[in-house]
Amino acid sequence: MFSTVWKQVPRHVNFSSRFMSTTTKPPTAILLTNMGGPKTLDDVHDFLLNLFTDRDIMQLPFQTSIAKWIAKRRSPSIREQYAAIGGGSPILHWTQKQGEAMEKLLDTLSPETAPHKHYIAFRYVQPSTQAALEEMKKDGVERAVVFTQYPQYSCSTTGSSMNELYRGIVANKMENLHWSLIDRWPTHPGFVDAMATKIERKLDEYTPEERKDAVILFSAHSLPMDVVNRGDPYPAEVAASVDRIMDRLDRRYPYRLVWQSQVGPKPWLGPQTATAIENYGKAGQKNVVVVPVAFTSDHIETLYELDHEYGQEAVKNGMTGWKRAEALNDDPIFTKAMATIVKEHLDKGTTVSKQWYLRCPGCTYESCGDTRQFFKDCEKRQH
Repeated sequence: MFSTVWKQVPRHVNFSSRFMSTTTKPPTAILLTNMGGPKTLDDVHDFLLNLFTDRDIMQLPFQTSIAKWIAKRRSPSIREQYAAIGGGSPILHWTQKQGEAMEKLLDTLSPETAPHKHYIAFRYVQPSTQAALEEMKKDGVERAVVFTQYPQYSCSTTGSSMNELYRGIVANKMENLHWSLIDRWPTHPGFVDAMATKIERKLDEYTPEERKDAVILFSAHSLPMDVVNRGDPYPAEVAASVDRIMDRLDRRYPYRLVWQSQVGPKPWLGPQTATAIENYGKAGQKNVVVVPVAFTSDHIETLYELDHEYGQEAVKNGMTGWKRAEALNDDPIFTKAMATIVKEHLDKGTTVSKQWYLRCPGCTYESCGDTRQFFKDCEKRQH
């Protein structure tokens, strides 16, 4: 089915020129939100500065000054990591590829809401939320679907992006657009199938004898325990993704969910990926497939942390069959899943998921309440 649909759309067509030349109807906007990553080494400092000044994920005394100090202190080592993977993050490249494939499919799957156009709103680098909103305004957008590119919801990722989006909507006087939000999709069958297929392809690289001994390590970005204890749903949603993926794999392999990217002295959600690799290696486990279950495209945490740091750790501890499942990137199974998720959302006519309005039990951030109230007002107005 996918290949049939895909062949109906000429690959050489430029969406912008197609849209402008064939219709005056404004596009249905699909706003892809994500953290983003520095495109070049010169962008690293500002990326870190914007991250550590984000008061939707941390609130510190004298935060502006502290953020400047952290960014200056950490920039040299982070620049080295980006240099090791080619000089910058590929996340913009992959998000553009994903968006282009998705919008072409959507024009075929949902002709009644066509034409569709994707916009990218990164939280800490360009293209920013403000840049995306300006482009949407220029295109005369009336219907906008916000599509978080984090399958599993966290206040530190989707939550922060949505709060920034709400502020941008108000600042740009765009409240009267028809807004809706795909705020999480951890168990969507298309996502599960795409992840399981990537794992199966990697397992197929083993000999039959090696495969019998294979272990799957699902690795996701960790969270500070004070965020977890506040009630962030991210750990449960990542676990739900893992459970569905293992169902899709018929539970033929032992597996564990582990957590990467811990920074700073505070307690974080564990076990840590590095510790799991060390201990399994010392216990004699040779064949391990690590799976970036919370990432939809390659970036620093797959290309450097998993491939370089943890790959070396695996070899050092005797894992002769260490492998990393490929990120989803622009895999056709995944881009079809993206289009299907949006199509289903448009067909349902809902504004947000049932989970969206329920704040963390320990949430004290006013911005979270303001953003939810905005979408609640949208829902009342549109229904």
